[in-house]
This record gives sequence, structure tokens and C-alpha cells, in this order.
Amino acid sequence: MAKRDYYEILGVSKNADATEIKKAYRKMAVKYHPDKNPGDNEAEEKFKEAAEAYDVLSNNDKKARYDRFGHQGMGGNQGGGYYGGGMSMDDIFSQFGDIFGQAGFGGFGGQSQGRRVQKGSNLRIKVKLNLEEIAKGIEKKIKVNKFVGCKTCSGTGAEKGSSFTTCSTCRGAGRVTRITNTILGQMQTASTCPACEGEGKIIATKCKTCHGDGIMRDEEVISINIPAGVAEGMQLNVAGRGNAAPRGGIPGDLIISIEELEHAELKRDGNNLYYNCYISFIDATLGTSIEIPTLDGKAKFKVDAGTQSGKVYRLRGKGLPEVNSYDRGDLLVDVNVWTPQTLSSEEKESLESLRDSPNFAPQPGKKEKSFFERMKEYFH
Repeated sequence: MAKRDYYEILGVSKNADATEIKKAYRKMAVKYHPDKNPGDNEAEEKFKEAAEAYDVLSNNDKKARYDRFGHQGMGGNQGGGYYGGGMSMDDIFSQFGDIFGQAGFGGFGGQSQGRRVQKGSNLRIKVKLNLEEIAKGIEKKIKVNKFVGCKTCSGTGAEKGSSFTTCSTCRGAGRVTRITNTILGQMQTASTCPACEGEGKIIATKCKTCHGDGIMRDEEVISINIPAGVAEGMQLNVAGRGNAAPRGGIPGDLIISIEELEHAELKRDGNNLYYNCYISFIDATLGTSIEIPTLDGKAKFKVDAGTQSGKVYRLRGKGLPEVNSYDRGDLLVDVNVWTPQTLSSEEKESLESLRDSPNFAPQPGKKEKSFFERMKEYFH
């Protein structure tokens, strides 16, 4: 099923500012909140859908990328792999808990006003791809130095055999409430418990390896499926493959920035490819068969007799694919007739004998298009 437009989901225009976007999301969050719709799977899906839309539109970088490329620019939905496919309830409440905390609900799974679930930081890497890899898509295995769950304590932060005790400050709630007397009456405020950092529990004996954090530095080999047709500067988001979070929290995301390597012979413009082909005056006059590069290897190409310099041949479907689409660009072959700059006396003599031949006099007809007409034809 095709993804819905994020602006449509929140019911805002593309010109909406951050305040309007947050207000619209809060309205959706209240309407479809799980506490208000217990057991309603459809409401839960709309709740997640709204959270995904808000996550993109409330972030300037993600919003700019979405406005330019749409869902394709976010890397597509691949079963929770790339961006937009894997927001869980824990993700939502840990990222946007402040919005739900003001909505008047007790929370889902105790996360909106209860114990805090920490989220690991995002990890950014660059992946270099050549045109052949971009044309077909590729699976890349990348070794990444990152925070992972501590192997000694399995990410709990507690020494083996040690127990957890309920935080005496917040009594396991993860939040503390303070009541202040003001001239307007009593004011109640709630904040994260400073003693347990919102977790509601205290480690009796901390792990000696990670010192109670539950995470450690290590190398991890990550397999990434990059779809065909990506472009320079495009970013893909692999949910949950960034840095691990302290003590079993939600991992961050792995953000992949695409870097395109220059091809030795082909130039890219969008999904189209261009090749500058040089032929001799004789081959242009008599016609010839030449070999040209394509993304599938070398290919034979016929140049018609009487070809003029600047003629562009279009090989349909020989360019690059559109991301997550069956559409494909073309390969444009720009033929340039090479004029020799050094001639022997015999060669000069042979050409001089043909100088006055009527067939060698320029005779451009109406079919011969000017440079500007050709550019207009191929770019519009």
C-alpha cells in the first residue's frame, strides 16, 4: 500500500510552521491515543502514522529532504529497515513524550508519564557507490565502530548476580512531582527523577566493564540493502542500527549518506546518462559501427552515413532507474566529428582535390536543427 502524504496525515499545508505542525500532531495524538482507544488496531496504526509524519515534518533536514524527494527521498519502507518503517510505541513515547504528557493520559505501557526509556544516538556514515552499483542496487556490508550492548552484563548495567532496587526518591515512577505555593494558589509540576534518571530503579552493584551504562564501544558489521537509482546526497535511514542506548533502551538509527563516484566515460544528469562520442570525418561521411560504454558493458552502435557533428542519439531505457519505480532514464550519445589538426602533404593533396566538389559544400536544410533547438528538444 502506498504511503500517504505526511502533510495530508496531519492536515496541514506545506507552508505550515513548526507551531502549526506540533499543534496538528498533538490533536491527532489525543484523538488516536491508545489509552483513549483500547484494543482499536486501526486507531493504533493512525497513531503511529501521525507520529511518523511528525517525526519528519518537525525536523528541518528531514522535512527539506521530504519536500524535495517525497517518500522515495526518505529511503522507502522496507519492513522497518529504511526510514519510516519501524516506529514502535516505545519509539514514539520516548521521542514525543512531552506532547502526550500534556494530553491528560496515563500513557501507553507506562512510558508517557512513567519510567523514561532512553534512546541511543544516531550514527552517520558515508557510502561510496559507482554508477554500476547505483543502476542495479547493492547490498553493502559495512564495519562500523559504535556503542553496542555490554557483553558482560547483557546491557543491563548490573554486575552478574546483582539486583535492582526500586528508587526511593520517585518510588519507581521515574518522575517526581513538586507542589509550590504561589499567590495564585498551589502549582504542581512533574519532572524526571534526578536520582534514577527516570528509570524508576537503582542498580545495586554496577557492571565493572561498562560501569553501569550497559553499553560499550565495539565494531559491528552491518548489512545494508541500497535500492537502485539513489543519487549523490540522498540519505537512507536504517532504524535501530545506530548506537545502543544505556541499559536496554531504544537504539538510535543508522543514517547513510550516498556519495556517487565519477564514471570514467559516462556523465549523469538525473536518471539520464550522457556519452561524448568522437568519430573521424571519414566515418561521419560513410557511416560506421562503433563501440560505446553502457552500464551493462560495451555495446555496438551504428552511426549513419552523413552524420553531422552535434547529432544526439537517444538509447531509451539505457540510463538509471528511478528509486522504487519501474521508470528508467535514457543514454544520450553526443556525436562529435573530429577534425584532424596535422596532415601529411599527400593527405592535404587528396583533400584539396575534393575542395571544389559540390558534395563537400555545406548544404544545411530545414531538417538540420540549431544547437538551441537540440537542447530545447532534449531538456523539455
